[in-house]
Amino acid sequence: MVNIQDLFDDAKCNQTIREMRRPDGVACPGCSSKTVTRNGRDDSEPDRQRYACKGCRQRFDDLTDTIFAGHPQPLRAWIACLYLMGLNLSGLQIAQELDINKDDARAMISQLRQGIVDRRPPVVLEGEVECDEVYVVAGQWAIPRRSKKAGPSRRRRLKGERGRVTLAKE
Repeated sequence: MVNIQDLFDDAKCNQTIREMRRPDGVACPGCSSKTVTRNGRDDSEPDRQRYACKGCRQRFDDLTDTIFAGHPQPLRAWIACLYLMGLNLSGLQIAQELDINKDDARAMISQLRQGIVDRRPPVVLEGEVECDEVYVVAGQWAIPRRSKKAGPSRRRRLKGERGRVTLAKE
């Protein structure tokens, strides 16, 4: 069986995140300054570039202020999880495919879903908006009574002699 994480490259994932987050170049997430210098690589992930801001002296990397920041799973696991979510796989199937704990997969899925919801632009209604009025009856508020055709209730049916019914008794 092929491990799906082997199909994703760490360097390519980091490069894609960098291009998507910063199309106009690197800027400090704290003060939005463009005077940023490269400050080495991450120890755990050598493909992740670190930066230092000259304005506020803050250090950051490509994943700062994202849902991927501060998690032990590599970026390729997050991208693979997002891909498998797009295929509508369950959390248990995603955990098996990525060879991770099901609780970790569940946490990743919920964070990715929340990140998608947070990035969705708010809905703004413009122009003429129509609305119809609907009256919905949910039924009786009490337990509905049995109809006459339904037969005797269970309580009435069980009254009388208890025990097994045999052919001789009928």
